[in-house]
Amino acid sequence: MVKNTELLKKAYHKIEESKDLIKSDYHRLKYHVMPPVGLLNDPNGFIHINGEYHLFYQFHPFDTKHGLKYWGHVKSRDLVNWEEMPIALAPSEWYETHGCYSGSAVNNNGIFTLMYTGNVKDEKGNRESYQCIATSRDGITFEKWPGNPVIHNQPKGYTRHFRDPKVWKKGANWYMVIGAQTVEEQGRVLLYKSHDIKKWEMIGEVTGSNLNNLGYFGYMWECPDLFELNGKDVLIACPQGLQPQGDFYNNIYQAGYFIGKLDYSTGRLNHGKFTELDRGFEFYAPQTMLDEKGRRILIAWMGLPEREDHPTIDYGWIHAMTIPRVLHLVGDKIYQRPVEEIKTLRKKPISYKQIEIKDEEIELEGICGDVIEILVECEIRDATQFGIKLRCSDDGTQQTVVSYDKLNNIFKFDRERSGKGYGGIRRCTLKRSQILKLNIFLDTSSVEIFVNDGEEVFTGRVYPDKDSKGIKFFAKGGSVNVKTLEKWEL
Repeated sequence: MVKNTELLKKAYHKIEESKDLIKSDYHRLKYHVMPPVGLLNDPNGFIHINGEYHLFYQFHPFDTKHGLKYWGHVKSRDLVNWEEMPIALAPSEWYETHGCYSGSAVNNNGIFTLMYTGNVKDEKGNRESYQCIATSRDGITFEKWPGNPVIHNQPKGYTRHFRDPKVWKKGANWYMVIGAQTVEEQGRVLLYKSHDIKKWEMIGEVTGSNLNNLGYFGYMWECPDLFELNGKDVLIACPQGLQPQGDFYNNIYQAGYFIGKLDYSTGRLNHGKFTELDRGFEFYAPQTMLDEKGRRILIAWMGLPEREDHPTIDYGWIHAMTIPRVLHLVGDKIYQRPVEEIKTLRKKPISYKQIEIKDEEIELEGICGDVIEILVECEIRDATQFGIKLRCSDDGTQQTVVSYDKLNNIFKFDRERSGKGYGGIRRCTLKRSQILKLNIFLDTSSVEIFVNDGEEVFTGRVYPDKDSKGIKFFAKGGSVNVKTLEKWEL
């Protein structure tokens, strides 16, 4: 929490006066992090410290559109049950008059330290960007450093689009990647170095548009994150300005990664291709942290910038976080799997084995629901297509369909008839295999699909009616053997 300014009083008043309306929304999620009111966007300051997981987020309490940003705060011991904490940051200082923008958290010799972007705009909309520090000894009250900002605006050759610091320690030094834009409007990620986390020097450009044989690759790169995984360096970034290419880059802005080797002396990452992290609809600004078990865990905003026409706005709130995911590197491909702790939510198990589906659509007793997990492994025999219809209404007007086209190795996520909210179809190509594994998480207004042990992931918000809980399985052109099917309420 921060000092009791008028801004904080107004935020808490808004939370309190909106409680009943928000509680009445059926589409309020059951096991995802959400704002108590207003708008949530980027995850910030994701960290495991003193045996607890802390997650902060961009928070605008007063509207479901983007506006004056605070840092909301939740914490957990198990990544599943989150406790709402007092607001961590409010834009109370001269260097953040238009918002405490995104950033990260580190453990600096026992001192819980946040680093974030202070955003300032003048009456003409001209922007200033300041990188700032706040610290806490109890993990609740955060004090802004009197010497803020630690970085005044951007280096020469870049615009004021200079934000989202992600900090880590290597050896005796602190390092930071930050999103940037050149004066020619080319997206970049910059690398900085510090001995004391307060005085920073720029080392160089990590990568970006028209660097490292990328060609043009967007006009701004947001929310960078750089870390080691299996001995390789991984850069996550969100390039803005990519055009769709077939089944790739179909959202307004993208979130993905590069695998390579970082030269800490020059700042340059020698890397391969850009790969999207999630092939669904709502996934942006992912942030990772290393927990005390040695796991690299990712959480992302289950939303997108400039996509604010979700039905929950009628109830005074919008957006949520994904479930946390553990990252594994297989060759140069990141696989994402739900954290093991989410299994503690499972109850009322129902299972089937060796179910034959041949040119038909079937329903199975007990396999239905709106807040559930499904685990299915099937052998695609001579069928040309296998699929599952989720959140089906009795009259057939509502359904969310996931399907696999064996002939073309195409997996598809179709929410054209999911209910209210955005529609659309997303697809990806899978490795050729007779076996298809799906781990599906449904919440009242979300779907997260982990395909083949996390080789691909699809995330999306859907807004069916409360009674649309049916689930149907289908095969076309031949038979499919559902080897195992397990379902739990969550």
